[in-house]
Amino acid sequence: MRKELLPGEQVLTITRQQARSLVFPALVFVLVPALAGFACAWITKGNPQRLAPFITAAWTPWLVGACLGMAAWVLLAYCLKRVLRWHSVRYILTSRRVLAKSGMFRRGEWQVSLMAVRNVGIEQGMIQRSLRSGNISLDTGHSGIYLLKDVPEVGKFRGFILDAMDQLPRGEVLEGEVVPDIDVSGLPWEVREGGRDER
Repeated sequence: MRKELLPGEQVLTITRQQARSLVFPALVFVLVPALAGFACAWITKGNPQRLAPFITAAWTPWLVGACLGMAAWVLLAYCLKRVLRWHSVRYILTSRRVLAKSGMFRRGEWQVSLMAVRNVGIEQGMIQRSLRSGNISLDTGHSGIYLLKDVPEVGKFRGFILDAMDQLPRGEVLEGEVVPDIDVSGLPWEVREGGRDER
């Protein structure tokens, strides 16, 4: 992250998504090995031979191996996949930008300058409210709305964003160059605020 920082920019906080998406993978991670152990014990006691007479004792290692293989496949394809997906999402707040990074093999990233943000909103479902998490929407006007999903401690994170926006130097753009004031007195047309053009 240090290489990506602009001159004078500081990292304020880094967070991941709320871990509630890992509840079902955690349950599966506990239940699948227990069920696989029960199935292996059931197979080694000779119960398959009672159900199907054509199954002999020579099939036992193959059936146990198939049972363990299915359990490993579920753990890798379901549990590990979701843990890696959760682990790959990061929300980074710096003194000038909000960055969202996701993905391990196919990386996705977007960033919003705090100077472009007009409104910071929070949306929470019932479960999110009980876990103090939520979605933060960053309204940038014409560019659109950017969404940070399932941010833990959503109220604090929004407070950090608002504090960082208050600390931004006025009249400064993202690269750190001051925009000079434009003298409009020498322009060949009259500058008016609002209203219709009556020419």
